[in-house]
Amino acid sequence: MTSVGVVTPFWLDRPPAEALDIAVVADEAGFGTLWIGEMATFDAFALATAAGLRTSDISLKIGPLAAGVRSPVALALGLSTVVAMTGRRAGLALGASSPRIVTEWHGRDWEPVRRMRETVRDTRAILAGNRVAGFRLQQPVPGTPISVAAFGPAMTRVAAAVGDEVVLNLVSAGHVASVKKQVRELTNVPPPLAVWIPAALDPGPATLHQLRAQLSVYLSPPGYGEMFTALGHGTLVEQARAGKPRSELAQAIPADLIEAVGAIGSARDIARRVDEYFDAGAEHVGLVPATAGDPAGRELLTRLSPLLTKDRR
Repeated sequence: MTSVGVVTPFWLDRPPAEALDIAVVADEAGFGTLWIGEMATFDAFALATAAGLRTSDISLKIGPLAAGVRSPVALALGLSTVVAMTGRRAGLALGASSPRIVTEWHGRDWEPVRRMRETVRDTRAILAGNRVAGFRLQQPVPGTPISVAAFGPAMTRVAAAVGDEVVLNLVSAGHVASVKKQVRELTNVPPPLAVWIPAALDPGPATLHQLRAQLSVYLSPPGYGEMFTALGHGTLVEQARAGKPRSELAQAIPADLIEAVGAIGSARDIARRVDEYFDAGAEHVGLVPATAGDPAGRELLTRLSPLLTKDRR
């Protein structure tokens, strides 16, 4: 069975509180899952609690959060708080994040592989009600699924070994198929695969600019750069790694690169694109609504809902 959810984005050109409006729209449209990440605006657990109190039925998946930033106790407390305060189903997603966020923003050591394994192990045990390092959660949430974001061979191995779900962000359908193959080769019982993709309904200039600005951030990092090079955009990657300003890079990003890692066009175009990701091996697609020309993604999510929220397979 496949499913489609909605991701609360944090577009730099939009009000941060729009994330709550997206949550309400996604819930009203009938989507089953709302992903709530974290960047430079709101604490993810606080935002998830606010979203749960303003919606009726949608389940909450918090993250991917940087595994090296919060302790297992802090993660378990946050998840337990959201469930207790909202009465909503909730899952947790963790990712390695980046050295800048982990070491510079939060002052923690950058040891992504070891930290991920230990954090998933101990957080899962605490949520199950077990005592870990002398701590026992007063309101455990046994059975909480923990998803692990993967990009690159090392984190893919970790995600396949310890995650209840493997999460990919901003990748092509071909990359999904490649990771699916790797995961199947790594374990006898491969976890399901989820992917986040930006989505825009008949995008105008403002929306395309928003999408290009997002992509410009991902041109230079290891893994992403190689994927974009394989898609035929190696010159952009070289320019990004040479230090070309992101504003100039964004202007040079062609529409076909946006299309390769997202879903844009009519509602039926987007639905067909989602199916391509399912055909590549994803069990879940999280739509990241572009909102520059469509506040809160209301038109996008409302028009897509009849095509995407039915039982798909």
